[in-house]
Amino acid sequence: MVAVIPGRHRKRLRSRIIISFALFGTTLTALFAASAIFLRSYLEEALIGDTLATELTNYADTYYRDPTSPGVPFSKIRGWSITPDKFGNVPFNWQDLPNGVHNIVERTSVGDQSYKLAVRKDSGMWFFMRYDVSQEERSRQLLTWTLAAVVLVFSALAWVLGFWAADRVMSPVAELARRLEGISRSGRHEPLAPHFADDEVGQLAVALDDYAGQLTVLVERDREFNSDVSHELRTPMAVIQSSIELIQSQPDLSDKTRDRLKRIERASKQSTELISALLLLSRSERQGPQDGEVSDVAKVAAEVVESHRPQLGGKPVRLVIDVTHNPEVAAPEAVIAVVLSNLIGNAVKYTREGEVRVCVHEHGVVVEDTGPGFTAQEANQLFDRHVRGSSAGGTSGAGLGLAIVKRLCALYGWRAELRPRAEGGARAELRFSV
Repeated sequence: MVAVIPGRHRKRLRSRIIISFALFGTTLTALFAASAIFLRSYLEEALIGDTLATELTNYADTYYRDPTSPGVPFSKIRGWSITPDKFGNVPFNWQDLPNGVHNIVERTSVGDQSYKLAVRKDSGMWFFMRYDVSQEERSRQLLTWTLAAVVLVFSALAWVLGFWAADRVMSPVAELARRLEGISRSGRHEPLAPHFADDEVGQLAVALDDYAGQLTVLVERDREFNSDVSHELRTPMAVIQSSIELIQSQPDLSDKTRDRLKRIERASKQSTELISALLLLSRSERQGPQDGEVSDVAKVAAEVVESHRPQLGGKPVRLVIDVTHNPEVAAPEAVIAVVLSNLIGNAVKYTREGEVRVCVHEHGVVVEDTGPGFTAQEANQLFDRHVRGSSAGGTSGAGLGLAIVKRLCALYGWRAELRPRAEGGARAELRFSV
């Protein structure tokens, strides 16, 4: 399972590589095209403007030297020399133009005509020189569309290169993820480094191999320790149990002594059940009762309730059990007893007065109490290790009981829930898988 950080959009590394290539290629091509268009326009404007200004000066100087000169001998350039009082042979809108070079667009019957007009107005003579740039405008538009097509082509090429590069770059990473997933499914670690080159991914595989080796050693050591401790504790617990049975067989025992022996017997049984449950957790083994039998939940719940009655002491608390159904579960009685013992034991421990009610229904067991309860925010955190509710006060405890309940439920596919009651107290529910 992959953990997703809330509030952070998840993007695949392969997608990031593709998008980076595409953005880089498109941006670079677009900048090149824009630069080409800008430089062409800038150089064209400067070159034509300077040319017109120079030709206008030459045209005026030629006119002053010889007014009968034929004019400018160019196909695209045409010049006029007029006096300010005779303005009929040039367009009327030219008379207000100042000296310099101007860009003018005129609408004609065949379309728009673009030209540059150089103006020089002397005291007694005005000179105009026009340069037709319609063809340059058309070539500029053609260049713009051509460069736009080039941008699209190079963008598509950048996408293709992005996909190709992403496949090449991500291939060893995907292979590493696939092998890790296979190891996760099989539960057996196989060395990763021999399957990869001596590059960054290979170094990561080496680091994962080292880390996996360290974890394997720690897990094996923990399993061996738990298994050895659980196994060794069974012997003294069996001795205690047999000794209790021998003492109880004596006929001259007082009733008070017999009650104390029963309490010791129940505590011994609870310890044996806890040892069995911890042994299953250390091995991560999900086992059922012997010979394919099932466990009677109501019977186990009744035994757990009776074992917790002495803990009430002199508190004004009633411990009640209601059995509406008698569910049967394919799990050892020891595991069910450990889970119920923690849920019922917490209710008995924290309830100072009122009632602790245990209800066995069709799909599980519900434990309700009239204790101080807890907040809704604390409900989910109470199953974590060493976490205790704010209402625990000075009561003893290490905060491990509900953590064990959580692990056993995860092992057998059950569900344990805690939530505060509206009328006060807490409600704990254990639901078995159907």
